[in-house]
Amino acid sequence: MNNSNTQDQRIAKMIFASVYPMYVDKVEKKGRTKEELHQVITWLTGFNDRKLQQLIKDRVTFEDFFRQASLNPNARLITGVICGYRVEEIENPLTQQARYLDKLVDELAKGRKMEKILRSA
Repeated sequence: MNNSNTQDQRIAKMIFASVYPMYVDKVEKKGRTKEELHQVITWLTGFNDRKLQQLIKDRVTFEDFFRQASLNPNARLITGVICGYRVEEIENPLTQQARYLDKLVDELAKGRKMEKILRSA
């Protein structure tokens, strides 16, 4: 198994609920809100707050999280580097979706305007 495949499997099996508090922490430390984070997650996945809370409670993996998501068609407009990888070049769909989320959280924490984060065609 190569490194890329190992990383893909690690991301797939990661529990979303274990990463979610880090997302909240990251954005709140930079003066953004949990509500803004939820807005970003909703834009990307289609999940409302109730569904998001249920997924956290159920401790779903990233694989299940994104399997249940209705990915925003404009997610393909998310570009740039996150965790050392150019998101638009990631070949594994699940890894790319997880990195899309990481990139959006990063942009939120860096103070980017919400209308820029929530891309439109």
